[in-house]
Amino acid sequence: MKRAAMRWNATLGVLALACLVHGSAQTLSSLRSGFADPPSDAKPMVRWWWFGPAVEQPELARELDAMHAAGIGGVELAAEYPLTLDDPARHLVNLRYGSPEYLDMVHFAEDHARALGMRVDLTLGSGWPFGGPEVSLADAAGKLKIVAVPLGAADAKLPQSAEGDTFIAAFVVDGTPAHYDAEHARQITSNTMPASLESAAGKPEVELFFFASHTRQQVKRAAFGGEGYVLDHMSKAAVDHYLDAVGSTLLRGFPDKPPYAIFSDSLEVYGADWTGALPEEFQRRRGYSLIPYLPLLAQGSTPQADAVRHDWAETLSDMVRDNYLLTVAQFAAAHGTRFRSQTYGTPGVTLFDEHVPQLPEGEGPQWRSFSFTRWASSANHIFGNDVTSAETFTWLHSPAFRATPLDMKAEADRMFLEGVNQIIGHGYPYSAPGVEEPGWSLYAAAALNDHNPWWPVMPDVTRYLTRVSWMLRQGKPANDVAILLPEADAQAAFRPGHVSVTEEMPHHITPALMGAVLDAGYNLDYLDLASAEARGIGYPVVVVPPTHRLSLRGLDVLQAYAAKGGKLIFIGDTPTLAAGQSDRLDHAKVEQGVAALLRQSVHVRDESELGAALAKAMPPDVELGDAAGKLGFLHRHLPSSDIYFLVNTSNQPVRWAPHVRAHRSIAEWWNPETGNVTMAVTDQVIVLPPYASRLLVLHDGPGISTAAAPQRATEQHATALGPWQIEFPGSAGSKPEPAERDQADTVWTDNAATRFYSGEAIYRTQVQVSAAEIGGPISLEFAPSLPIEDTQLPNKPGTRAWIDPPVREAAIVFVNGKRAGSLWHPPYALALTGLLHSGENSIELHVYNTAINELAGEPPRDYSALKAKYGDRFQMQDMNNLEPVPSGIRGPVRLVFGESEGAE
Repeated sequence: MKRAAMRWNATLGVLALACLVHGSAQTLSSLRSGFADPPSDAKPMVRWWWFGPAVEQPELARELDAMHAAGIGGVELAAEYPLTLDDPARHLVNLRYGSPEYLDMVHFAEDHARALGMRVDLTLGSGWPFGGPEVSLADAAGKLKIVAVPLGAADAKLPQSAEGDTFIAAFVVDGTPAHYDAEHARQITSNTMPASLESAAGKPEVELFFFASHTRQQVKRAAFGGEGYVLDHMSKAAVDHYLDAVGSTLLRGFPDKPPYAIFSDSLEVYGADWTGALPEEFQRRRGYSLIPYLPLLAQGSTPQADAVRHDWAETLSDMVRDNYLLTVAQFAAAHGTRFRSQTYGTPGVTLFDEHVPQLPEGEGPQWRSFSFTRWASSANHIFGNDVTSAETFTWLHSPAFRATPLDMKAEADRMFLEGVNQIIGHGYPYSAPGVEEPGWSLYAAAALNDHNPWWPVMPDVTRYLTRVSWMLRQGKPANDVAILLPEADAQAAFRPGHVSVTEEMPHHITPALMGAVLDAGYNLDYLDLASAEARGIGYPVVVVPPTHRLSLRGLDVLQAYAAKGGKLIFIGDTPTLAAGQSDRLDHAKVEQGVAALLRQSVHVRDESELGAALAKAMPPDVELGDAAGKLGFLHRHLPSSDIYFLVNTSNQPVRWAPHVRAHRSIAEWWNPETGNVTMAVTDQVIVLPPYASRLLVLHDGPGISTAAAPQRATEQHATALGPWQIEFPGSAGSKPEPAERDQADTVWTDNAATRFYSGEAIYRTQVQVSAAEIGGPISLEFAPSLPIEDTQLPNKPGTRAWIDPPVREAAIVFVNGKRAGSLWHPPYALALTGLLHSGENSIELHVYNTAINELAGEPPRDYSALKAKYGDRFQMQDMNNLEPVPSGIRGPVRLVFGESEGAE
């Protein structure tokens, strides 16, 4: 290594020793052996959707065998809405969810999967969120119901309480139902509903009635027999009853060994802002009664109202944590399994609450804006968990069956940049035998099963995902910067019906803030003050975004951090307000304490000044240069080495010279697709093709034993391949006849006869190679990928690769009958050295597209009879007006003789 810029300061960018990963490779030799042959627990998993559930054992076994052969390491069993009417003659019967017949299928599937060495997780309910017929209205999700009656109005009358409502209190306030003076509200009764309205006082007045009510939300996408109310996640009695009635029943499907984990999807209990015991818990936890402040809670818009709302939000979080998260985690432990949880959403959990489930999980590839994925990985880094899983491919290149292997890579790489090292693919749709191709699919998600024509390259995709996942589990996370989440501000912004910290966070953790840190050459985690208080702050730099409120305990945490040499960077507005009413509104103490912190910290006006401030605090981990905004990285530190995962997230090539802060004597490129290792020259500019990724491993030796790299050929030349004989074996749809195509006619959707064909096309040609040409490097190269405009709406979920590749969508290459490799992402080039001989050689390209073309040629599917029987449980996304997608190859396709950098 020539470049002194590669240096590592062991005191920088490493979390506290509590985050040490147990069981990771601690020596270079064990790292090499694990990379060459990663353990099966690093393989990607899939969410396995059982629709109906109308499943039968032979197909369950066949699908598990197909997954296993493709390199998928496990399944998460998830029962969803029916997709067929019962037809016993075709073995189509929707089994009632939780019935003995259904549990028999669960037992069969888990037994077969385990025989294959696959992991099995179980969703602890049908659809989401948890709920169903076992949940009574009393145990259903709760909400605060507010009725405002204008006194003196001709139609003024007492409100009628609905079934399940419990009266809390009534008040009289000056004003109108839309705007009233909450601070001077007069409580007229509590516990007992008034017999009549108050008399009008000759001025605009309103009588406010507060009830503990229920959202009446139904389970989303419920299976047959899984319909019913969503559970009250803040009631321990309700959660206990659910676990006894549903959880224990489902676990009977695992009589021999419990599932690896039980799973809960994201908290989407819409509007759940109340539970029956909340007033008592609020009094106990916050030290004062909430009841007199209900008008303030409802109306907001004053500093005191914000303080009360903050304390209400904290209590909601406390109750979800203690009564739901902790209860389910204890249930899991008692049954010999683990609780895997997506702990974000509604009701208003905090980052600190992520420490309760044994396996926190995220979702979302938004690596340059606020994301649930980084929320989960940050908590795992803080609390020392080894593995961060993430629901991946949820909205990947909608509609279903449109996503390609390249799309998968583009999203998975972004998840890796956010700290993920266990992919949970979303997902694998069970499809009954005999169903019209391409079979069943979820209403919105990638269809990652063998009904998708490009399935033959799935083993290559999973091999890549497995190696990267395993490598990113090694050592300790080396993120330098923690962004302090303004949770107190988010909680003060709660209002009835809207109680989610994570929904508020994008207003505070903006793309501008994320970009300023990432583009300056640092990776980051989120941090909240409760987690910092519990675990300490192990980050060399903490960035405090514009923040208005700070709890007194949080102030103490920051002061202790600064006193130990921690570096604080404040942006814009600094805290001047105590967080809540329970802090006795001691704003002066907060303002004085922050002023003292500012004297020993850095304060910048806005995000535009943050990069320079970070550079003064510590050297960047990666010098990005012109690649900033496109090149992302993740760094893991081991005693024997440092690992950098690098990704070009853009649709155009990126040039970059490898300058990183870690200092080791040897640098190597480790190829996660092939397992090959080559020496890296750290001052040599490399070109990363669109959506390409690299693993840079630095260590102190010994290095690999390799001969000197061959010099670039001075007389490089190329031979164009073609014409092509094309055959359509017909893995789906029709089977067109073989056809002779010239070099310019290799996109089969240009031909009316194959316009709606989905499946495999075999391109064959012959090429003459001389004995002189055999002596040097030879590669197969396609035309460059063409960038296309990103038309993704900012608020629309999901991702895709924004290029037009020369191979649509994947290919396996055979030379003289021998498999040479696959092509499914840039660069669309493949080394053929040693596979050709002098004379005539045969080259075959087995090209696979998606199932969209076949779907585009079919009439829209009619779900009216299905919905007439089971109700409208799903709405297929983006399936209207489908058009065939260009399929085949785009030329020229060349054999390149001599050293080549590829086609991109």
